[in-house]
Amino acid sequence: MANILLSSERNSYGTDRPYTPLNAPELQDIISHINEEHIDELLGFLQVFTPISTAELNNIEVQLTTVYAEGIDIQVQSKNVEYQSITAKNQFDQSQSFFIAFADSITHPDELQVQYIALKQKADKKLGKKTIKLTKQVFDVQDSYRVSKNMLRLQLSMPIPSNASKVERAASVPTNEAGYAYLFDLDHNALTQEATADTTDSSEENNLRPARSHCYYTLRKAWQTSTDMQALVDVFLHGDTPGGSWAQSLQSGDTVVTKREFPEKTEHLRDGQALLIADETSMPTVARLLELWKNPKPPLVICVTQDIADQCYVDAIKMRSSLDGIDNDNSDTDSECNTESRKDNHFTVLPIVTNQANSGAELATLIDSQLGGYLTHNPLQIDKVWGALEANTAKALRPLLKDRLALSRTDVVVKVYWRHD
Repeated sequence: MANILLSSERNSYGTDRPYTPLNAPELQDIISHINEEHIDELLGFLQVFTPISTAELNNIEVQLTTVYAEGIDIQVQSKNVEYQSITAKNQFDQSQSFFIAFADSITHPDELQVQYIALKQKADKKLGKKTIKLTKQVFDVQDSYRVSKNMLRLQLSMPIPSNASKVERAASVPTNEAGYAYLFDLDHNALTQEATADTTDSSEENNLRPARSHCYYTLRKAWQTSTDMQALVDVFLHGDTPGGSWAQSLQSGDTVVTKREFPEKTEHLRDGQALLIADETSMPTVARLLELWKNPKPPLVICVTQDIADQCYVDAIKMRSSLDGIDNDNSDTDSECNTESRKDNHFTVLPIVTNQANSGAELATLIDSQLGGYLTHNPLQIDKVWGALEANTAKALRPLLKDRLALSRTDVVVKVYWRHD
């Protein structure tokens, strides 16, 4: 295949003008995060905003190297080792840079997110992908209750205007997507509590403010009635956290506000033998994946919990089975775990109970070891992986899975759903 990226002349697409580097200590952490968690987005930028072809994307490694006031610099390197060895004397054949311009220049890293999201939205639109939405939504709290020992379910509703079209109704809250995340505004409820608190002590008012102003939670399930949208959001309660405290403080009649929406990437799971890996924060995504499952091959599921009592959350899942034509998806809101409910399902669960917070490289090694043991006694060719865990666990687990399963970067999707700090 012709490789225009690694020709004898360096491709300096977009890099022939002087740009203004941003010098801020936090930039390196931001760049590292994007390179670890958002490589697929960088590839999308290259596909849309540069001459790189779709076929050539499969033969390159990419990384974000520099953030300028005017845009970002992405470094591209060929994965073709044989080609690289032949041309090793020419450094330009090994690495090339591509500049991607922002819509508006920035002066501080705090402004980077807005411009990065704008690039992603534009690229996703041209590629025909679902993308992040900067949309404010207001839900009413109907109820809250435990669905396992440490999982609190919020039952929410959103009125539908009587004159809303079918398209508008369908777009308001997604009913057939797994892992759809909302950024909840925790300050909204803190300010409401301040307004109704009977106190003149300003220090007490400040104590009502959460340590974090917002937090992502996954939509567990949603469905439409004749008058409104009903939605379930499951919140894992782990210690004294801003999100957990916020969720437990909510009462029927309260409103919750979301500021942003983010679709999950699960398209690669449509065929092949899949492996799903979840801890308590990503169990709602896996639950919805299974309820909407269309792949004829049932997945293998690794479920990691700190407390054995939370394993019943997965036991209660009813999988949509393409094997027998039964669609078990419904809007059931039972709050009790039922260990008998999976007896007719086809997917296999490997439970891992740690008795400690589920984070760190040690957990990654344990997951890899448990998977290796299972595959030794149950020959199974894993083709695709989706998982979501703590940041350090995810970082350590990705290379272990790639080595064990001999899969490409695009077939092993292990996301970060939370950070230990």
